Amino acid sequence: MKNTPLAPSQLYKPCNIEQLKFNSTEELEDIDITVGQQRAVDAVKLGIRMNKSGYNIFAMAPAGTGKLTTIRQLVEHEAGRQAIPSDWCYVNNFSQPAKPKAIRLMPGQGKVFKHDMAQLVDELSVAIPAAFDGDEYRSRAGELESESRQREISELSRLREDAANSHILLTETATGYAFSPADENNEIISPEQFNKFDKEKQHEIQQTIFDLQERLAKLLKNFPIWRKETKRKLQALNREVAEQAVNHSIDDLIEKYAKQEAVLSYLNEAQKDIIDHVLDFLPRSEKMLPFMELAQEANPLKRYGVNLIVDFSDKKAAPVVYEDHPNYSNLVGRTDHQAYMGSLVTDFTMIKPGALHKANGGYLLIDARKLLTQPYAWDTLKRTLQSGKIRIESLERTLSLISATSLEPEPIPLNLKLILMGEPIIYYLLCAYDPEFHDLFKIAADFDNSVAREGNDHDYARLLGTIARSENLRPLSRNAVARVIEHSSRMVGDAEKLLTHLRSIKDLLSEADYWADSNGHEHITNSDVQQAIDHKTHRLDKLREKLYENIERGTVLIDLEGKTVGQVNGLSVLQLGEFSFGQPSRITATTRLGGGRVVDIERETKLGGAIHSKGVLILSSFIGSRYSRKTEFSVAASLVFEQSYGHIEGDSASLAELCAILSSIAQVPLRQDLAITGSVNQFGNVQPIGGVNEKIEGFFDVCAKKGLTGTQGVIIPATNIKHLMLRWDVVHAVQSGQFYIYAVTTVDEALELLSGMEAGLVNEQGVYQSKSFNGQVEAQLLQFSKIKKELSSKPEEQKLHLDDG
Repeated sequence: MKNTPLAPSQLYKPCNIEQLKFNSTEELEDIDITVGQQRAVDAVKLGIRMNKSGYNIFAMAPAGTGKLTTIRQLVEHEAGRQAIPSDWCYVNNFSQPAKPKAIRLMPGQGKVFKHDMAQLVDELSVAIPAAFDGDEYRSRAGELESESRQREISELSRLREDAANSHILLTETATGYAFSPADENNEIISPEQFNKFDKEKQHEIQQTIFDLQERLAKLLKNFPIWRKETKRKLQALNREVAEQAVNHSIDDLIEKYAKQEAVLSYLNEAQKDIIDHVLDFLPRSEKMLPFMELAQEANPLKRYGVNLIVDFSDKKAAPVVYEDHPNYSNLVGRTDHQAYMGSLVTDFTMIKPGALHKANGGYLLIDARKLLTQPYAWDTLKRTLQSGKIRIESLERTLSLISATSLEPEPIPLNLKLILMGEPIIYYLLCAYDPEFHDLFKIAADFDNSVAREGNDHDYARLLGTIARSENLRPLSRNAVARVIEHSSRMVGDAEKLLTHLRSIKDLLSEADYWADSNGHEHITNSDVQQAIDHKTHRLDKLREKLYENIERGTVLIDLEGKTVGQVNGLSVLQLGEFSFGQPSRITATTRLGGGRVVDIERETKLGGAIHSKGVLILSSFIGSRYSRKTEFSVAASLVFEQSYGHIEGDSASLAELCAILSSIAQVPLRQDLAITGSVNQFGNVQPIGGVNEKIEGFFDVCAKKGLTGTQGVIIPATNIKHLMLRWDVVHAVQSGQFYIYAVTTVDEALELLSGMEAGLVNEQGVYQSKSFNGQVEAQLLQFSKIKKELSSKPEEQKLHLDDG
């Protein structure tokens, strides 16, 4: 019977301090934080260097693994080799103001172009008023107006003379002009005198006045025509003067941007618009609303400005942008509005860029979870990537929720590498449920949270030194590095691995630095690291203490001595946030004559998960195939976790459950000073489980509270030995013979440890030895089968109702 416990050296893998050739980490050079992430690094490098459509990257890793820092380092290194992308600006569309035009400029020229246009407006604001205030313009304008007035006066004078020759006087009244008859002395004839004339004379005077009135009416109709002609001449003069003033200032810009077609086209349009609206440059008194005292009109010269939305004048490489809040507007940009006279107004100067604009020509990093939780952000991002154009449009307009007229800025071509970061489950869900996802994200970079420990101690020490320097922490002593390496293996749950979860490492070093400061240490020592570990455990283990206290006080029943039939101590792990611990549980089984069914009470009460139920079915299959191959499987069994009031999941208790059932069948008592964990397959092989360190320590703590007897211990799968990184107090208890850890590979080995009996082998006749554990199980099952056959052979009215569970 093999029951040799594990040696203390197998329970904990210490760091070999002799391999750490330094006194503190301040002697070590910095290292990239990509230690152990070569697979992911290679994928990221391929993605950022593939200049093909759809080769965007999804970085898979849990939060806190340092994927953002790693990716940013890789991308910034690659961006340094890329050309600086173009500047982009929006300018007014003079023919369609609601559709601003986008202009691409060489990096750094956007700011220059914006300054040139602002300077042009300033120059024209001085030059145009000066031109219209000059003596030449005044003289020419005065001549035109004088000619117009002189023509009117001349024609009126001629009409007046013709009327006077006919003894008719042309007079001006408050309402216009009037004709009155006059005598030889040109004195107006009164109505009485006019009535004394004969009819023929009266008729002659009236006819003359009527003819003169017709001439006057024609003349007055010509006055507006002549004035329009004068106005057109003045407009032509204004245009001529304006062209002289404008062309002189704008010709230099046209020559400067002659090779840039888009800018040249805009300057020509701006030149025409300035000449057409030259009066906007002339000083005038603002019209004020008496009840509000606000200007009725906005600044008309604003339409000649430049809205520079992407400025790379201060960049030395392609942009690398991380968008922390990837909502719809922050991705594609927006158009702001301004309250004016009780309404909202906007123009091209209020267009704001989004993250896609800022990263255009470079790299955009986004957290996938944040992106997917923003309404319509994911669909908009996909549509933008597929179209290759950034279209600024309000979400309300996109969803057709409003019909009001708004700006429609010209779309900007998109050329960037998008990198999404998220948990693996998000990647796999998108692959499964979004048919467009793989077309857009062809590269998956899978980050690992651990790295092989063998041969990596020195690099890991460099990593710790790099983190300490970046976080402004004290250097770590050699012993502190060794303690962190050991605890790193403990956190990853594998003595042959090291944790690469940077957030956990940073938190540990930060807290160790705090205790080093409190203890007055110049460097972080191993005692500071241990103090940080212990204090974190103390902060989080209140529930564990309560559970163990209930066991100690007998509220939760756990036997730690003696032997009992059909009862065994199982082990489970509770995960509460960042803290996990082992919890012993009493597992009991009862058996009786029946129809070969094992009842999982946890499943029947809907407290057991699918994996736990699977484990129960497997052990049921094992019992039937091993002991009842030639006879009917005539047993009914019931399994339960005693005093369990929550959901149970996992198959790590299947070995303990199997031992309890076999103990009940054979009526062989099992040791209660041992706890057991492990899953079992249909062939009776013991399989590894998770949380082995926490499970062992949980049972040890319960035993220690009640007092160690020197016989207590835990049975684990042999395949879990490489995962052991137990606490020092557990290792010391094993060294002093107060506690034992046993490793088993088969059910038989576990039964021998728990029962103290030989498991037994099958002889040549295919029967187990009668005095062995398996022999007793087989004998009892055979007895059940015989009883069932006897009952079945009796008359119908004498048959007993068999309880098959």
